[in-house]
Amino acid sequence: MRIGMMGFGLVGRQIFRLALDDAQFDMVAISDIGRPEILHHLLTKAMDGGGIRLQANHLVCEQGGAKCRARLLRADNPNEVPWDAFGVDLVIDATGRFRSAPELAPHLDNGAPRVILSTLPQGDVDRVILYGVNQAQASAGDRIISAGSASTTATALALKALAATQTIEHATMTSVHAYTSDQSLQDYAGPDYRRSRSGAENIIPNDTPAPRWVERALPAVKGKVSGFALNVPVQAGSLLDMTVAFADPEVDVEGVNELFDAAAAAEPELIATTSDPIVSSDVKGRSESLLVDLKGTMKAGQRLIKVLGWHESLGHARRILDLAALYGTLDAAGAGRAT
Repeated sequence: MRIGMMGFGLVGRQIFRLALDDAQFDMVAISDIGRPEILHHLLTKAMDGGGIRLQANHLVCEQGGAKCRARLLRADNPNEVPWDAFGVDLVIDATGRFRSAPELAPHLDNGAPRVILSTLPQGDVDRVILYGVNQAQASAGDRIISAGSASTTATALALKALAATQTIEHATMTSVHAYTSDQSLQDYAGPDYRRSRSGAENIIPNDTPAPRWVERALPAVKGKVSGFALNVPVQAGSLLDMTVAFADPEVDVEGVNELFDAAAAAEPELIATTSDPIVSSDVKGRSESLLVDLKGTMKAGQRLIKVLGWHESLGHARRILDLAALYGTLDAAGAGRAT
C-alpha cells in the first residue's frame, strides 16, 4: 500500500517507523508544517531512526530489508497536498487538527481514495473502528474512517474481555493520560479553562468522549459506560482505571484476571497481562493496546471490581496500520471479485 500521511508528530513518527519495518506498506509522502531538516532530526534523535537520511526533501532509508523514499511536504491544510501526484492508496491524518468530515474531505478531493483519522472524530464520518473490537464492520465503501484513540481502544478491549462471559451492569472509567502536544508547558490562555493550565505542572481533569464511542463499538455495554479523564504531568505511558459492576455477585479478582489472561492468549498482539509491579515508564515501547496490571485488580464491593490497564501511543500507531492493512485487504478482495 502506498501511504501518505499528514502530521509528523509523535504518533506520525511512530507510524512511520512501524511502516518502515512492514513490507506491505510504502510511505511515499509526508506533509507537515515543520522544516524537513527538523522533522528528520526529531525522527532520528527521539526514536530509532538510525539509517534514515534526509536527501533533497526526502526521507531515504535502505538498511536490512527496509527501504523507503518518502517526500516531505510543507503544508498547513488538507487541500494543499496533491495526493494524486503520489499515487497514494490511503492517507493517514495524524494532525489531530482536522477531525470532521468536511475538514477531511479535501484529502479525497485531492486524490486520496481513503483517509484514516488518527483520533476520534467530531461529528459523523463513514466509520469509527476500534481495532480489535469492531473491525468486522469495515466496508470497502468507507472513505473517511476514524481509528479512535488509544484510551478508547484500551477501554473497549477491557470491556470486551470482561463481557465475553460476564454480564456487565455498568462501568465507569478514568483515563489517566500522559500530557499531549496540544497542551502548553506554562499557563497559557486557551479555549478551555482547565486546559489553559500548565500540562507539565498539573493534574488536569477533562471530559472524554470515550464512553460514547465504546458503546457504539461494543453493543454489549450500550448505555452502561461513563467516564472521565485526567491529563497528568507524565511524558509517556497512560493508565486506564476502570470500575465494573457485574450482575453476578460471585465475581472475584481471580476470575476477572483469568478472563484477561484468556483474552491475552487469544489476541496477544492486542492485549497483554503482567504481574510485575510496573509504573508508567515501563510501558514505553509496548505495541499492545492494553497491558492489564493484574496486581491492580481488586474487589471494590459485592459486585464491583476495579481493574487497571496501561497503554502507550505506540500501540495506537500499530492499530492505525492494522486498520490500513484491513482496508487494503477489503480493496483487494473487491478487485478480485470484479475480475
